[in-house]
Amino acid sequence: MKKFLIPLIALGFFLGSCNEIPVVINPVMDGDPPPDTIVVDGQDRQVLIEEFTGVRCVQCPAGSAEIQDLLAIYGNRLIAISLHAGEFSPPHPDSEFDFRTNEGDNIINYVGNPLGYPSAVIDRKLFPGEFDLQLGKSLWAGYIASETANPPKVRIGIAPEYNEGSGNLNVDVVIFVDEEVTDADIRLSVAITEDNIVDRQTTPEGEDYEYVHKHVFRGMMTNWDGDALEGSLFQNQKIEKSFSMAIPSDWKPEDCHVIAYVHLAGTDKEVLQAAQVEMVE
Repeated sequence: MKKFLIPLIALGFFLGSCNEIPVVINPVMDGDPPPDTIVVDGQDRQVLIEEFTGVRCVQCPAGSAEIQDLLAIYGNRLIAISLHAGEFSPPHPDSEFDFRTNEGDNIINYVGNPLGYPSAVIDRKLFPGEFDLQLGKSLWAGYIASETANPPKVRIGIAPEYNEGSGNLNVDVVIFVDEEVTDADIRLSVAITEDNIVDRQTTPEGEDYEYVHKHVFRGMMTNWDGDALEGSLFQNQKIEKSFSMAIPSDWKPEDCHVIAYVHLAGTDKEVLQAAQVEMVE
């Protein structure tokens, strides 16, 4: 009997100890993460630059070129959105696309119209010594460098799922809080941009009908000024949000990006962190 009892007892112990292990969001582990995991461990501070431009803006291609140079330096630590809004944004009569959006019009009114072009807002932050959120091209590099030096207060994970058949996009966003944020109005915005759109652009050399527009702001999955996150953010807090939208047929999903950013929405409009992923991986 003892020969049979010992294996049975050992088997019972083994089965009793094999409990199901749930999927952990943001695990710290070696090797590949388990499926359905959004990993943001070690995420650096990622800076958002919102460029305001237009197809009739003669000097704006110089701003686009500067952003490309900065992206070559900072890689995924710099996230660019080009909003066609303001006086130079109406399309030409023979433009194929109208890049203007209601959300873009609201955003430019919210952060303030540029006094000159090229112009951009960096992390929606009023930097010391500046009187406006809008910054000229010569200032971008310095302020981006100073912002990347700051540790992130939050980290953002994005998981998109695009259905080619239906044209629907579902996006899960997870926010991990590393430092308490007690501001009264904290929000999450989720935007869509598209690269490699060829259409007419006015340039210093004349009209360019083969101009490649990059980082074009296409629309929002949230309200234009973000969706409110309830209350203050507490250290080690995790916040999960989900969004859906139908992608218009004239967008190229393979050239689109999903951008999420956590920001303040009071007198201080500062972006605390941004993140970007391709819509179709």
